[in-house]
Amino acid sequence: MSIKITNDCINCGACEPECPNKAIYEGGKKWRMSDGTSLKKGSNINYDPTLFNNPIKNNIYFIIKEKCTECIGFYDEPQCIEICPVNCCILDKKNIETKKDLINKKLFLHG
Repeated sequence: MSIKITNDCINCGACEPECPNKAIYEGGKKWRMSDGTSLKKGSNINYDPTLFNNPIKNNIYFIIKEKCTECIGFYDEPQCIEICPVNCCILDKKNIETKKDLINKKLFLHG
């Protein structure tokens, strides 16, 4: 499953540079799938990954679930969870994915 940031976020920004997928954005910032990723060529995506999307949250940091791999393939543990000083980065139980799903997502993001 991907990770989400709860409303307990204090906007410290510690999590953002730790994400190997550039899946974490500051509140109010637009985002792109292509930010910090190479995106595997030939993938069947039905949108332009270079276009900016509206922010998911305006007042706190947020995680793009389509880019979150729980750091699979990079680290043993999700780095945002490890670094967060207020424990507001948690597993998102509404977005359950298997380890295989997460590995495939990592391969898509980083070709």
